[in-house]
Amino acid sequence: MRPNRLSSLFPALLLLAAGVLAPGDARAWSAEGHRIVARIAESGLTPAARAEVDRLLAGEADPTLAGIAAWADQLRDEDPERGRATAKWHYINFQGRCEFQAELDCPGNDCVVGAINRNYLLLAQPGRGDDARRDALKFLVHFVGDVHQPLHAGQRDDAGGNRYQVNLDGRGSNLHRIWDGTILQRRGLESPAHAAALLEQPPLPPDPTLRSPTPALDWALESCRLIEAGLVYPADGRHVIDAAFLDARLPVAEARLRLAGARLAAMLNHALAPPAAAP
Repeated sequence: MRPNRLSSLFPALLLLAAGVLAPGDARAWSAEGHRIVARIAESGLTPAARAEVDRLLAGEADPTLAGIAAWADQLRDEDPERGRATAKWHYINFQGRCEFQAELDCPGNDCVVGAINRNYLLLAQPGRGDDARRDALKFLVHFVGDVHQPLHAGQRDDAGGNRYQVNLDGRGSNLHRIWDGTILQRRGLESPAHAAALLEQPPLPPDPTLRSPTPALDWALESCRLIEAGLVYPADGRHVIDAAFLDARLPVAEARLRLAGARLAAMLNHALAPPAAAP
């Protein structure tokens, strides 16, 4: 699966950063889920973008996109002060409707949409220092995954499903945790094999969001609308779920992982090796 080639994509990130979204606790997907997204993205990098990723990540313990995919979550334990400062960058709350109002949904630009925009812009500036660009790459890999987890862009007042208690096989949990990893575990594969299986699926259709002026916001609204469509929560407000519930949501979760990986590759290709301007 290869993302669409880009020409003049992501132009309005500049507008968002300078205008409406002026610069200003929940985990999405398990570490394995984030690694799946990263492995799919790695498969779609152009040679030039891959070379720059390799250069920026050369000092990492695992210098791959998959190796740094969970870094933004790990900050909570490894650098608690920075983890707290960036906690709101992992999600967006749409305040009861799947429509965007910046002052309500992303105050101070502290939401996943703003974080994607800022880190994309930073990464795309080769004149910035490598340390700042490396962190921007690590944040971007993670947050593009986050925004595709439906409960990180919802409109319900339950902390992204963290306060929606469920019972599965006699054990208590919450819906956010179920979406983070329990659903993906139904496939019974580690992240390398899971990503490979998803890459073997038929190619994704053309993606209109890659030519949108607001791609990150579009991705968040997609997640929100999956909730509106009844594809995320148990039907009728039930709190006891079973294997059938998990299996019915697995295709939704895997579709989001595939889209996240393809879109991340497109964003990195454009940020790290933008196409030459037409003469």
